[in-house]
Amino acid sequence: MSTAILTGQPVPGSTLEGDLRSLGFDVRTASGPAEAETLLAQVPSGERVAVVDAAFVGHVHALRLGLTDPRFPIAAIPGAVTAQAAGRQALTRAMARENSAVAGTGGKGASASPGVRDAAGLPDRITAALDADGTEVHRPELGSLVAAVPADPQARNEARQAVDAVDEEAVRLKSAVKSRDGFFTTFFISPYSRYIARWCARRGLTPNQVTTASLLTALIAAGCAATGTRGGFVAAGVLLIASFVLDCTDGQLARYSLQYSTLGAWLDATFDRAKEYAYYAGLALGAARGGDDVWALALGAMVLQTCRHVVDFSFNEANHDATGNTSPTAALSDRLDSVGWTVWARRMIVLPIGERWAMIAVLTAVATPRITFYALLIGCAFAAAYTTAGRVLRSLTRRAKRTDRAAQALADLAASGPLAEAAAAELRGPARGLPGFTAAAVALLGAAAVLAAAALTGIGLAWTVLAAAVYAGTSGLAVARPLKGALDWLVPPFLRAAEYGTVLALAATADADGALPAAYGLVAAVAYHHYDTVYRIRGNAGAPPHWLVRAIGGHEGRTLVVAVLAALLTASQFTVALTVLAVAVAVLVLAESIRFWVAAHRGGSPAVHDEGETA
Repeated sequence: MSTAILTGQPVPGSTLEGDLRSLGFDVRTASGPAEAETLLAQVPSGERVAVVDAAFVGHVHALRLGLTDPRFPIAAIPGAVTAQAAGRQALTRAMARENSAVAGTGGKGASASPGVRDAAGLPDRITAALDADGTEVHRPELGSLVAAVPADPQARNEARQAVDAVDEEAVRLKSAVKSRDGFFTTFFISPYSRYIARWCARRGLTPNQVTTASLLTALIAAGCAATGTRGGFVAAGVLLIASFVLDCTDGQLARYSLQYSTLGAWLDATFDRAKEYAYYAGLALGAARGGDDVWALALGAMVLQTCRHVVDFSFNEANHDATGNTSPTAALSDRLDSVGWTVWARRMIVLPIGERWAMIAVLTAVATPRITFYALLIGCAFAAAYTTAGRVLRSLTRRAKRTDRAAQALADLAASGPLAEAAAAELRGPARGLPGFTAAAVALLGAAAVLAAAALTGIGLAWTVLAAAVYAGTSGLAVARPLKGALDWLVPPFLRAAEYGTVLALAATADADGALPAAYGLVAAVAYHHYDTVYRIRGNAGAPPHWLVRAIGGHEGRTLVVAVLAALLTASQFTVALTVLAVAVAVLVLAESIRFWVAAHRGGSPAVHDEGETA
């Protein structure tokens, strides 16, 4: 239960008390600042509390945005301030200080009404005190919504007229949609999905329930694709679009009703990947029923898409808190964003999830799985080249100073195992004297060496084992010093490409039934682990525990193990080994991931809502 403490002169006819109760607050009235402080102390420390000026005039949604958003410990709008458990101590100190200051001046300038002397304006004074203390206070963007504390009857009448002049529900619906979205989503999904979100909110459905419905719909779509029939492919395409509509709806529902949660952010992010990659597998199974083996294409699509995401994550983590973060390339990008048609062209060219899923759905229905994967690979390869080239140019032309947090995030994304860590410890001294581009260069060279060996020699030979050993050494050199160089954000993507690509190449050359599906399962399990690392970092929870990274061998350890298995085993034995390895990795990473996120949710971790990939 949340508590709202009303302070100041009560206003006859005000609906404020009812508005606060409609938002889930237990309303208490303070006759003065001392009683407000007493009431604050009586509210259990684990509950949200708000201090609201009784003279407040504004929209209910303004109060909702200011007082109920679970993502921020302390938030404020004109006339109201709120704190969750994490911000209660700061709020209590600020109120006590303000009350002491008013008492010391004899209450001059405050309301002279008996019983409410000095209480008028208390929420705004508390907010000012929090700012003075350096406490971070979230102030939501209200736009056309009204939130005011009128000083006299005329101002109150004008504020009420301003409230009546705004269609509050239209504003709320509009704000449920992401401000920056893809072309397909903006013009073909959001115009009606926002109303589905409102329908869900009015029936008490939660974003997590809608997220789960989206996952189930996508899995059914994958099952339809796996039938290999034209009717199945058509149904799969339709259901994939339906799944995407629900995928947009869950986020819009969260924004519409402010139902953000730690668990919800994780489910939304991980289910997106599960849906897409399960659908790839369904297409591959359907093609196999028709006599066409496209597992290599399916695995290639998953590898390419995952590496694209790693590029996004690494670049953003390397630069989001960098100082001096400007460049001519960034300036040109900003100018292009000021021209209407270029904005949409640039959003579409990167093939975000909306455009990508629409393309997959249409091609599934009208073409073959092979053509679908060809189009997907070509489109994603072009998008990856475009975005990566632009980010490389930005990195080379800016003079950003990266922080220790950014360097640690990149090291966590690298996910080095025992072999790379041992190599890094030995090479830390020599690495200090190498040029700034060394980390990315050696990571690229090591990745190229192991990929070339796997693709050119295949299974049954020791060349890939030798290349994998070299790769472990170059990976250690790449992370031997803090990743603060201009291009060091490329290190994690190069490492991901090396590991995933090696598994793909060896499975493809094994020429055994089931080798590529087993490789698909292994890469999916490892990719999940890497996505989980990203979402923990984004939630300020740190990387997965070190024991887990070591237990699954790190990227270089897994690459070496797969290379050794390919050299020593027959094709059929190699397939079995890949399957066992995939199951072992999946069990470990899923068990730890589920344990962590459920515990974080139950433990009251700050709620987040990761917008993830642009829809």
